[in-house]
Amino acid sequence: MKTLEEITEIERLTAPLGTLARTEVLARADEGGLSLPIYKVTFGTTDPAAPVLGLVGGVHGLERIGAQVCVSLLNSLSQLVLWDRNTQSVLEKVRVFFIPTVNPWGILTKHRCNPGGVDLMRNAPVEALGKVPWMLGGQRYSRRLPWYRGENGAPLQPEAQALVSAVEKEIRHSPLSITVDFHSGFGLQDRIWFPYAKTVEPYPDVGLMHSFTNLLERTYPHHFYRIEPQAVNYTTHGDLWDYLYDRHLEAKAAGPYLPLAVEMGSWNWVKKNPFQFFSADGSFNPVKRHRLRRVLRRHNTFFEFLLRAISSPEAWANLNEEQKMKHQERALQLWYAHLNGVTP
Repeated sequence: MKTLEEITEIERLTAPLGTLARTEVLARADEGGLSLPIYKVTFGTTDPAAPVLGLVGGVHGLERIGAQVCVSLLNSLSQLVLWDRNTQSVLEKVRVFFIPTVNPWGILTKHRCNPGGVDLMRNAPVEALGKVPWMLGGQRYSRRLPWYRGENGAPLQPEAQALVSAVEKEIRHSPLSITVDFHSGFGLQDRIWFPYAKTVEPYPDVGLMHSFTNLLERTYPHHFYRIEPQAVNYTTHGDLWDYLYDRHLEAKAAGPYLPLAVEMGSWNWVKKNPFQFFSADGSFNPVKRHRLRRVLRRHNTFFEFLLRAISSPEAWANLNEEQKMKHQERALQLWYAHLNGVTP
């Protein structure tokens, strides 16, 4: 049966791990005789009250590089857990999970949407506050047009529901949780985006996000990411991470949750090789072999940082009231000064 290289690689990597990893099929994408699994692979403690790090890819099928980066990081952790005592020690107190191919049908067929024609990142029951870009912000006109949200009032699409349920199960009782969703297709620079997508207003944990950013920049001052709210660029309806974040707040869950997205700057790949723009996936993926390899190793340092940060909350997340206020003020100056007509 036809399948994805990424799915085959997940199965190859997890087969020899035994009890060192827990593999499950969250759902299957069934269409046209195909039945593709959506895998979740989990490492580390089973304690529900442990810090959690989640890596996600392949939400938009056209952005295959997101799934490939996620599988590459899965490969690294799959090897480290076999021999590296530091990694083994960290995983005794934290949990790391991977969902590399959320939309396997879309990846296989080179579609942004799922088999139902729905853009999964516009599918949540979240309405933007204020105007959104026409079409790009999500539309309900037709599944034949891009950025289709699905029918109003309909349940989440199976892939979206699988992702939401899996993430909520992991973060519900965690004292600290971070997820990173890998995408591509915006600009010349890799960005780390944080909520909200639905509004330009600051989100409740923006002070914690500033503390996280400050730790990253002190530790790796020459990193290449631009860190900013997603809404600085555009707002949308239906963002799954907005939905998860708000539900986490409403549930009064155990600890804070930072949903991040890495938006890889695919314009740079097209700039260096304009002819790839005419291929099916050339707008969103590095086509040249050496560029693909470069991207697959590009985010290793960030992953190592995330693993250290989630296992060391005292360095940035366990803040007293004075520290929270200071980071809140600095976050507002750095990311939201323009709301008051001030240049940061």
